[in-house]
Amino acid sequence: MESRLLGTLSNLGDAAFLLPLALVCALWLRTVDIRLALRWAVLLAIGIALVGLSKILYAGCGVELTAIRLRMISGHTMLAASIYTVAGGLLSGGIGRGWHRLGAVGGLALAAAIGASRILTDAHTPAEVVAGWVLGAVIAALFLSRVFEEPRKMPRALVAGCGLLAVSSIAYGHHAPFQRMIEHYSWWLCQGLGL
Repeated sequence: MESRLLGTLSNLGDAAFLLPLALVCALWLRTVDIRLALRWAVLLAIGIALVGLSKILYAGCGVELTAIRLRMISGHTMLAASIYTVAGGLLSGGIGRGWHRLGAVGGLALAAAIGASRILTDAHTPAEVVAGWVLGAVIAALFLSRVFEEPRKMPRALVAGCGLLAVSSIAYGHHAPFQRMIEHYSWWLCQGLGL
C-alpha cells in the first residue's frame, strides 16, 4: 500500500505528466494575455534548464555538494512546485478575487508530498528535494504575482479545468526519458567541454 502511494505521488511529478499540464496553462493564459503565456514559458524553461544543468554536472562531471548531500536539483519536485502551484492559483483565481492564494498553497502542499515520495523511494536526498521545491515555488511566485498584481478573476476557468483534467487522464503513468538521456550523454558533454 505504502509503495503504491509513493509510486502514485512520484508519477504525479513526472515531466511526461506535468509538461502537458504546463502547456494547457500556457494556452489558457494566451487567451488572457500573450505576454503572460510567454512569461510562464520563460520562467518554466529557466527552472528546467537549472535542473538539467545540475543533473549534467553531477552525472557527467561528478560535481556535488557533499556536505549537504546535494548532487542535483529534484526535477519532479521543481516541476510539481511550479506547475501545480500555478495551475492551482489560476483555477482558484476563476472563483474570485484573492482565491488564487488558496490554490497556490494547495499546489505547494502537493509538491511537498511529491518531494517526500522522492526521498522515501531514495530517488533524491532531502537537500535535492528542498532545492527543487524552493526553485519551483520561486518560479510560481514570480509568475502568479504578475498575473494577480491587480485583482483579477481568471476567465474560462471551467473550460481550462476540463482541459487540465483531460490532458492529465491521458498523460498519467507515462515517464519522460530525460533522466536516461542525461545519464547517457552528460559524460560525453562534460568531456567535450573539458570539465
